[in-house]
Amino acid sequence: MSMQNRGRRLMLAVALGVLGSAAQAAEPFHLEETTIADIHRGIQSGAVSCRQIVEAYVARARAYNGMCTALVTPDGRKAPAVKGTTRAGLPLKFPTQTVSIRELLPDFGQYSGATPDYGRMEPTQSDPGVYQQYGMVVGIPHARQVNALETLNLRGERSVTCKGKFDAPPGKPLPAGAPSVCEDFRQQPDALETAAALDAQYGRNPDLQAMPLYCVPMSFKAVYNAKDMRSTGGGDVAYAMDAAPADSTLTARMRAAGAIIYAQAHNSEYNGGSGDPGGDAKVERPYIGTGGARETWGGTVCNPYDTTRETGGSSGGSGASVAANLVVCSICETTGGSCRNPANLNGVVNLVPTKGTISYAGGIGANPYQDRPGILCRTVKDAVTILDAFRDQKTGRYFDPADPYTAITHMTAADTPYVGALSRPGSGKPLAGVRIGVVREFMRKKTPSAAPVSDGVNAQLKVLQALGAELIEAVDPEYPDDPSLPNMAFGFEDALAEVIPFHMPEVLSWKKADGTPEFAVPGWDVTSREYLVAASLHKAPWPANLNLLRIIGNPPEHPDAVSGYTFSFQFAQYLLARGDARVHDWQTLNANAKYFSDAKRAAAKNWENKAIDIRTDAITYTMKRRDTVRMAVMKVMEQNRIDVFVNPSSTVIAQQLGGPGEPERRSFGYGATLGLPEVFVPGGFIDTVYDPRFVLGKDGRKYDTAFGSAPAKPGSPLPFNVGFWAAPGDEATVIKVASAYEAATRHRRPPPDFGPLKGEP
Repeated sequence: MSMQNRGRRLMLAVALGVLGSAAQAAEPFHLEETTIADIHRGIQSGAVSCRQIVEAYVARARAYNGMCTALVTPDGRKAPAVKGTTRAGLPLKFPTQTVSIRELLPDFGQYSGATPDYGRMEPTQSDPGVYQQYGMVVGIPHARQVNALETLNLRGERSVTCKGKFDAPPGKPLPAGAPSVCEDFRQQPDALETAAALDAQYGRNPDLQAMPLYCVPMSFKAVYNAKDMRSTGGGDVAYAMDAAPADSTLTARMRAAGAIIYAQAHNSEYNGGSGDPGGDAKVERPYIGTGGARETWGGTVCNPYDTTRETGGSSGGSGASVAANLVVCSICETTGGSCRNPANLNGVVNLVPTKGTISYAGGIGANPYQDRPGILCRTVKDAVTILDAFRDQKTGRYFDPADPYTAITHMTAADTPYVGALSRPGSGKPLAGVRIGVVREFMRKKTPSAAPVSDGVNAQLKVLQALGAELIEAVDPEYPDDPSLPNMAFGFEDALAEVIPFHMPEVLSWKKADGTPEFAVPGWDVTSREYLVAASLHKAPWPANLNLLRIIGNPPEHPDAVSGYTFSFQFAQYLLARGDARVHDWQTLNANAKYFSDAKRAAAKNWENKAIDIRTDAITYTMKRRDTVRMAVMKVMEQNRIDVFVNPSSTVIAQQLGGPGEPERRSFGYGATLGLPEVFVPGGFIDTVYDPRFVLGKDGRKYDTAFGSAPAKPGSPLPFNVGFWAAPGDEATVIKVASAYEAATRHRRPPPDFGPLKGEP
């Protein structure tokens, strides 16, 4: 072999992650915090097989994927010992110790409202032989369980319709009484069998060009269909066949890329369920306290850094499963903040590309115009590797005929792999020439709990400067000016003043709950043509409270309208397309379902019966808002020569399960609202929290929440993320900045209560 050819072979080996020396081949494989490249090196060196990797993850699920919440009861009496569904070969065990409601709620002796929705154990609708928690629950301190994976792709437990011997391996007749659908279902290999087949076919030489995700165990938010696993969106619904008739597009593409379709991750049931539209069904037993990411079939997910706290919704199981090293990566979904929040609260990387890049076909959504799949991993490189793998293998493009939103990707998606945008190690100033805008609107410290995160992200700005970036900050009246940073000469309010008067003049007519105008400028009628024209030319002051933070929110006239018709339509469409013999519309869904709380029951019944006005202007509003605010954001970028924005992904710290919610949540849904690309990277940890508190109302009939003022220590320091985002199609720039920041900081660290098991690779 010539020296030239030998050099080419060496370059190819490096590109594919092939180990080229005896010293490298001898390097052991470690499962904890492993990456895609680590898995490939381990297999190629012979240190581990694909089946051994999957077996190790199953062992971790057996050890760490149990229940982590206790029932809230009237008196703290023990709950009965009952059996749950099977996971990783063992039945779920539920804690029998309960928590008295008097420990949770102050002045409960003076409470005179409706009887609370007390916690209890009940048989499930899908499988009456197994139980689940219903009603109010709280997290258990240091539970060493996280309950992140709802269903594992393991034969005999991956389906309720075809459970146990009804999912026996092919070759022998099924037992009497097996549903006829189980004959076809059992032909599909489970995760362990798939891994063994990969080992048999490829051994130590997988084709990583054809299968860039070879042997990567992944979880998927439970709203995504899988043909070889129970797929009910977290609902306790007795479908005729609980596995979907076909994979969602994204599941199929991950499967084709060599990934192990390993588990369905817990979520907020049906993608959050979009609240209660109101109707004849009334809540008889109020649920007091936050539920976090919870579903009826699988229960509540707990934060692996502090199991008394939430994971963020609605993709909480995706975030917790990656954080606790139960999977390599997970596919989440965001309508507002359902990928960003679980990444932020669980200390993992989140990558969500421009709307339409990843197909949503085959999933339960809340608002098709905003729903976007996202990627949660422990490193930016892994997330980008998965983003590249979503391309159609035949065309090399992201387009999917089943999702019309993917038709826009020919205008936004790069033709070359995004891994090429990753910052290269070793360069001293990888962000030299990059101009980053600091969004101070998202860093306001209006509450005690917001300050630690805002200050934490602000401290990280020096890292970006050290990497060579030039920073410029937005001017915000509620955030002190940093004299060391230049101000944007043209800010978000300037841009909004130019675009709103013509494109969305109705915004200036919004009224507050008391009927008074929300926006006012002394000496002007802000609803008049004269004012709108003058404001658009900067000849009249712009309302101080009409800023970027406000405009990405919903109008006061119908604050829930954006998730009204959209959710009822999308879920009805999903059920009809699924074509189940028993469950195919709202009526048959409710006839075959149970719900974990009385509030969820009432909401589902109202969705069934509610006469939704199809003439809703909510969709028109979301479309106008996206186009208008995108224009404003991009004008700010162009006029200030900004490449990327930076800010906290949220200033909300993980709140206590079953506890009071933050009265004013500072969580920013700009990415999903505007369909923009964003990458969120671990930015550090907070060791002091200001938890909100319950306050009994003056009439004694309900509990309100108030801001906390007393500092407290969580069970373990809680993570927060730094958010990077930009204009549609700017994925490569955002990836470059995020990966450079990650390489310089390495803030990610695993939760201490979920370490390696004895004998784990």
